[in-house]
Amino acid sequence: MNFYLATQNSTPIFKYIVWILGKIMAGIFTIIDRIGIPNIGLAIILFTIVVNLMMLPLTIKQQKFSKLSLKMNPELNAIKNKYKGKTDQNSQMAMQNEMTQVYAKYGVSPTGSCGNLLIQLPILFALYRVIYAMPAYVGKIGDTFRVLAAKIISVDNGEWLISAEVGKIANTVAMYKSNLKGENLENGIIDILNRLSSSDMALVADQYGLSDLTFQGELILNSESTRGLISTYNNFLGLNIGDSPFHIIKESFSTGQWFILIGALCIPLFSMASQWINMKLMPQQDTSDMDETTAQMQSSMKMMNNFMPLMSGYFCFTLPCGMGIYWVASSVVRSIQQVVINRYIDRMDIDKLIQKNADKAAKKMEKLKANQEKLNAYASMNTKNIQQRANVSSYSNIPTNTSTKPGSMFEKANMVNDYNGKRK
Repeated sequence: MNFYLATQNSTPIFKYIVWILGKIMAGIFTIIDRIGIPNIGLAIILFTIVVNLMMLPLTIKQQKFSKLSLKMNPELNAIKNKYKGKTDQNSQMAMQNEMTQVYAKYGVSPTGSCGNLLIQLPILFALYRVIYAMPAYVGKIGDTFRVLAAKIISVDNGEWLISAEVGKIANTVAMYKSNLKGENLENGIIDILNRLSSSDMALVADQYGLSDLTFQGELILNSESTRGLISTYNNFLGLNIGDSPFHIIKESFSTGQWFILIGALCIPLFSMASQWINMKLMPQQDTSDMDETTAQMQSSMKMMNNFMPLMSGYFCFTLPCGMGIYWVASSVVRSIQQVVINRYIDRMDIDKLIQKNADKAAKKMEKLKANQEKLNAYASMNTKNIQQRANVSSYSNIPTNTSTKPGSMFEKANMVNDYNGKRK
């Protein structure tokens, strides 16, 4: 079963990462559905825990790099200060050589943290895509929406929905309008329905008569006395995770549902608080012994880290609650991991680890040196062979003189030439 959002990504590697994470999400939802809790919010929390556990080796490696950096940076800064103001090529090469030896001593790569980040970023983007488009990856949710889409197409081929000028519906349609044609029509309508708020979905249901539709014998949308499947999927502690906290707060304020309002407000607040705690648990660099440029970079990074929780709160306030639940769950899981990893690394004998890395680096250098000596010897042998062939070739070009006197130089040259000719 192919859904539009699941099949349009053309990036070769990224689409496979999304496919794998989609399978994990589908598996989690299937399990909780079989035990009678078909809830997307719970599935997102479990999904976040599973993915973070899968990334744990990378997280440990990154935290180990940060811990070693705290001990390594003073030595690197001392080397930079040693060559401060020296811009000639020899000084720069000497500085790079000394810094390389320090990295080798601590057993880390200058691009170590960047490498881990390059691995983690595609996973995080793919994870976001799966959560943002659940019907594309979870079969039962997609099939439920497909019943609604089929009904809409049967009425007017989706014309009212596509041309609707109602605020949120029009904005959502604009995101997918260029693809709402041909074989993608049904998938595009599913994407639109998945993004609508509960009040906008009610408008679409009234227009197309969707209120009496069922899937596997259960009502899909709410009736006056029954909660529909989509509400069951989306309900998390009384909140509809398809709605943004801003939308929920606005509607709850007008209807006087104060507990719902407080619950919606908690999502962006928890997101800011959990991300702030997560930032504080990360190893902090000491800027006292850094050069001016590095200290400024660290200061800028610190300001950005302090600003990120505010950005997180804003996004969680305006995006669907499902994304906010993911961000809160992710920050909480990372904070717990950070505490456990910090304790694990604090119990490590860092000096012993440094010595082990230094010994490993020394053996590696010896091996490289031995390989270089072999290459030099091989190159020398090849040069000698080339020279010998050149000498033989020069002999072979000596003209043969048939009228030479016995014992003369020409006679001896002819003898050498004949001998070389026979060897060929």
